[in-house]
Amino acid sequence: MRSVTYSMGVSLDGYIVGPDGNFDWTTPDEDVFRFWIDEIRQVGVHLLGRRLYETMLYWETADEDPTLDDAAREWTALWKPLPKVVFSTTLSEVQGNARLASGSVAEEIERLRAAPGEGDIAIGGATLAAEAAEAGLIDEYQAIVHPVLVGGGIPFFPRRERRVDLELVETRTFSSKFIYLRYRVAR
Repeated sequence: MRSVTYSMGVSLDGYIVGPDGNFDWTTPDEDVFRFWIDEIRQVGVHLLGRRLYETMLYWETADEDPTLDDAAREWTALWKPLPKVVFSTTLSEVQGNARLASGSVAEEIERLRAAPGEGDIAIGGATLAAEAAEAGLIDEYQAIVHPVLVGGGIPFFPRRERRVDLELVETRTFSSKFIYLRYRVAR
């Protein structure tokens, strides 16, 4: 069965976006960006909320930018063809290899798990992850911890989530002082 992974950059105090809506502190350095490139290779489909989808739209046409470096071109080549499911009550259409969700997060995950396909089911965005977590559908949590305190905003871990016991699977420290944490849900 395909694994469901929630993965985001997070401030040391636990937020994916600061109180001002800013997340410029999540810009990865070269080592972290290379890590994300390697991680996206394991993904078979990506579930996104509207805000993250709109943020990631840049990558649908980034390869047209002649100033793009090799790593960004590699990311774009992986991201563009990746199937994406967008959850939104306000969008009427999406671009690229994306489709609007036709059901709830739980329904979409169950449908994707039942369908043939390879690669993990990735979830990006705290609101969307909260819905999946409430239904007990997240198998792994992955975070790149950024060395910044933002003091509030959108938390990585949804406040309404029930207690979930986790097992540490992997850690990695990058030379830039970013830390990767990967936990599997204890079953």
